[in-house]
Amino acid sequence: MKIKLISGDSAGTMNSDTNTIRDEIDFEFLGNRTGQPYTVQTNIYTHGKGDREQRVNLWFDPAADFHTYTIMWNHHHIVFYVDEVPIRVYKNNEAINILYPKLQPMGVYSTLWEADDWATRGGLEKIDWSKAPFLAYYKDFDIEGCAVPGPTSCASNPRNWWEGTAYQALNAKEAIRYRWVRLNHMIYDYCTDKSRYPVPPRECLAGI
Repeated sequence: MKIKLISGDSAGTMNSDTNTIRDEIDFEFLGNRTGQPYTVQTNIYTHGKGDREQRVNLWFDPAADFHTYTIMWNHHHIVFYVDEVPIRVYKNNEAINILYPKLQPMGVYSTLWEADDWATRGGLEKIDWSKAPFLAYYKDFDIEGCAVPGPTSCASNPRNWWEGTAYQALNAKEAIRYRWVRLNHMIYDYCTDKSRYPVPPRECLAGI
């Protein structure tokens, strides 16, 4: 989907959605204080368990124009892309009994919501309601996937291009871009947050 984010002072607002016991794959666009970089947070829930946040400061102004945000989700990994640049990879580690989102049917949600208790600088910057209305813009949405129930036949169906060999790992060009993002733009990774996780989660130790 192509998205143009909220312009100006939008600290405390957020683009995302939540539910109850769920599998969930999130792009979460955190509100911006004018003059500060825009941050995108990604999160992954499996059977209602999330807390797998990573945050990246975008290298452009996402409110100035539309940019493309993509999720590649197959039986091998989940990859988050911004303008074809991978910013996160979450591997399927079911082989070592780590849950992976694949058992629930897919729905797509997009919302703006109030999150000023945590979204901008840990909740230090609150929504300035005098700046409302807060408007985000969406276009060119495209989706491909398996019909429900699908998990068994989806992986083996040769017509499902996203399960093919070329999409089971990052290619060499993507790997270089991914490393660039991680080195230059990542500002938070739950895997290295020792205050929350004195012992890193198992998927971090397995390599994600």
